[in-house]
Amino acid sequence: MRGATIAAFVALAPLLPAAAVAVGTVEVDAALPYVCVLPSGPQQATVRITAAFPERASAGEEIRPADVTTTVELPAAAVADLTTPRAAAVRAETRLAVGVAQHEQRTEATWSGTAPPVAVPAEGPLVLAATGDVPSLTTDAEGELVLTAGALAVDLAPSADDGAATTPPSLSAACAPAPEAEGRTVLARVPVGAGASGGTPSVPAPSASAPASPSPSLPTDRPAPPPGAPSAPGATRGTPGVPKTPEAEGRGLATAEEETPGTPAPRPDAPPCITEKPTPMSLSAYITGYSNVRKLNGANVVPVSCTLIEQGEPQIEFRDDGIHLITKSVARFSYEGRAQTPPFRATFLTFGFTPTTATLVLEQTGPMTVDSDVLLVFPDNLSTTYVRAPLVLRVLDAQVNGTPLDVGPDCRTEKPLTSPEPDPVTYPGDHLVLLGKGQLINGTDAEGYVLTGGGPLTGTVTIPPFKDCGAGGEDLDRLLTAAISGPDNYVKQIQGQTCPVGVEVPPPGQCTEDRQPAVVPKPER
Repeated sequence: MRGATIAAFVALAPLLPAAAVAVGTVEVDAALPYVCVLPSGPQQATVRITAAFPERASAGEEIRPADVTTTVELPAAAVADLTTPRAAAVRAETRLAVGVAQHEQRTEATWSGTAPPVAVPAEGPLVLAATGDVPSLTTDAEGELVLTAGALAVDLAPSADDGAATTPPSLSAACAPAPEAEGRTVLARVPVGAGASGGTPSVPAPSASAPASPSPSLPTDRPAPPPGAPSAPGATRGTPGVPKTPEAEGRGLATAEEETPGTPAPRPDAPPCITEKPTPMSLSAYITGYSNVRKLNGANVVPVSCTLIEQGEPQIEFRDDGIHLITKSVARFSYEGRAQTPPFRATFLTFGFTPTTATLVLEQTGPMTVDSDVLLVFPDNLSTTYVRAPLVLRVLDAQVNGTPLDVGPDCRTEKPLTSPEPDPVTYPGDHLVLLGKGQLINGTDAEGYVLTGGGPLTGTVTIPPFKDCGAGGEDLDRLLTAAISGPDNYVKQIQGQTCPVGVEVPPPGQCTEDRQPAVVPKPER
């Protein structure tokens, strides 16, 4: 590879005690206006974030935030949501999304915290101070590392006088920086390397008279880039999801638990991915990523899913622009013997203000096709791959404001998700279409997407209307259709390195001992 290897890692590490904060640290104390959506509606809140960062770091040196506390001050109006279930005390868990940027590269870490139980005040605001493990940071690139406060999720667990749980047993608040916080959410600027300059900005406290936003946009998950926006550079065959373009060489960021090159890392948890009767052409791979729901101004994670692939025989075609290597393969999801993804939870603000949580699953209703076209142009080989899958979105259960909503046993979209199809004559019918583009330079690793090495697949999808939703005579089809269905929902999925299941001795690092994919990818926005 040209230049330095690009790597930046976010790994969970215990907080250092106050006495361990070394000389040369910079203290952060940022009080920011947020808007939190609770069952009673949008409420203005103050979120105070305190932490200590090193004044400067060297490339490759661990940057460990210390003494991190996220304090949420909910106004008196929000306390009514706790007095309704007659709560005497409440404990809380917080999850703060912290953006991490260096040059053009971006990733995100989650700062989780737990607040001890506090008494519900008879009047005045409720103050919850949460502490806990936060990710440490490492980058081998020089340049300023910028950390920015983003969306905050607060889970509240109220309890009665005798310590028993209340009804409902929990409440959730989805929070985001208020409009007046724009330009003030940078928490720290850490110079990395000898030539970088920076420092922690001074973040002024919010004005107590600042008005709350009447209709905030507060997705639980930040949406993926809109259609047409530049996507992140592709992955190498060995490390799916890590940028490897020449422009980014030496200054990239990647998500969390990847390890320093050459250091073995434990394989993350993943569902079983076993090929029962492999052939010499059998492959298996994990795939995961984000899918936007445009109407809800949010995105949810499609969980790590097993894909079983039967690779076709490559065919050579001579065309005007050169020699093409064409491979047509078929694939299917595999979860507990069914052609579907694992069930996954999604939380959104329905109609912009109602917290709604649902358990969803994507069911495959027909063959998934994977068509790869590699243009052989020395020294570069350009790869284009289309993945087509007929998938129905099924709703298993739902909660609105913490109240269960009986959607019945057969709630689903009335037909498969649909995407713009570049070749409708050859591929008729309703199906999702994802596109992967890659470049295979002779003598180097692949960049972007190739079937055997993995990488990013992107597309847009229309979510059809829902049918058969509801129970006991209640028809919920129109409600779910109005809230969720619609066009132009951006999708970005990351496929991991495949495992060649049917070969006698798989290449090192591609398969586990029991012939499952060794690489478990991480979702990218």
